[in-house]
Amino acid sequence: MAVLSQNAVKASVRALTERNRQLAYSIILRDQYIDELETELDRLCLEFLARHQPVATDLRLVFSTIQINRQLERIGDYAESVARQVLVVSSLEPQPPYARFIELGDLAVHMLRDAVQSFLQRDAGLATRTMAIEERANTLRTNINAELKELVEANRLPAEAMTPLLTIARRLERVTDQAKNLCEEVLYLCTGEFTKHKTGDRFRILFLDLTNGALSQMAEGLATALHPQGFVFTSAGITPQPLDRRVVDFMARKGIDISRQTSKSLEQVPEWQRYQVIICFNAQAREAIPVHPGKVIYFTWPIDDPLKSASASESEFEAAHRALDSQIRELIGAILQEPVKEPNHDISR
Repeated sequence: MAVLSQNAVKASVRALTERNRQLAYSIILRDQYIDELETELDRLCLEFLARHQPVATDLRLVFSTIQINRQLERIGDYAESVARQVLVVSSLEPQPPYARFIELGDLAVHMLRDAVQSFLQRDAGLATRTMAIEERANTLRTNINAELKELVEANRLPAEAMTPLLTIARRLERVTDQAKNLCEEVLYLCTGEFTKHKTGDRFRILFLDLTNGALSQMAEGLATALHPQGFVFTSAGITPQPLDRRVVDFMARKGIDISRQTSKSLEQVPEWQRYQVIICFNAQAREAIPVHPGKVIYFTWPIDDPLKSASASESEFEAAHRALDSQIRELIGAILQEPVKEPNHDISR
């Protein structure tokens, strides 16, 4: 199953760079074999549990195998998704440079291969070293996004190629996420510790919009300024843009300093999969979120972005501020099961 998933990822990158539609079709059609293996492995694991009722290391082996089985199936799905996007972009002109895509694909295959080896060899050291590589994939994807945006703005890439190419980069980066998750299962198998669930007693809330330039940044600043004990707040954007100075100045007038906040993509949020609540400010942001490996609660707050027009007025900032303040207080109050007190600074209601 690992070999099929690895080959599918390698082939999807080759189909992209060679504009090989026949290869793309082949990847899509062969994904069913990975799905069939997932079903069979699940059956074998459940049968083993029922017959032998394992404990200790044997039980951890079965549990890890079930989780890794799902991760490999998802990697196959990501390769299939890349192949489907290849069918869209292969006929477009001009084509973008693919050097970074190749680098990201090679990194994904390398991580996947080493992650599987760490499982087969019960090598916790290899698993730990492989996990450390994943941050490079985040950086590569961010660079690809920026490069594509520049090409479209310079009319060196058709606008209709933007979405499928962003999707391809996102899917390849998700392969590295799954490889990292696989390594976490290896560490659990070897040590008995759940490294991916060390969240302590903190409740994590993420604010997500398209650019992380205004609305989500305001929400992060407002929530953080309330100082609720045991909470972590951050914000991100699907395609990040620099934090707008008008937003910084407006929040400063409200007594909240967000000048040190930075604009970032979802993948640049450390361990974003650990967040229990994700707040989206529009349907596009919600749809763009990769498959979340854990249990998460999503809310969509349809609040108008004050920067939706070039000439954002003070009243538009005020309206967004009031709506955010109300929603954030009510959400935190529901989690704490008590009203949220007013902070010391001035927040207009």
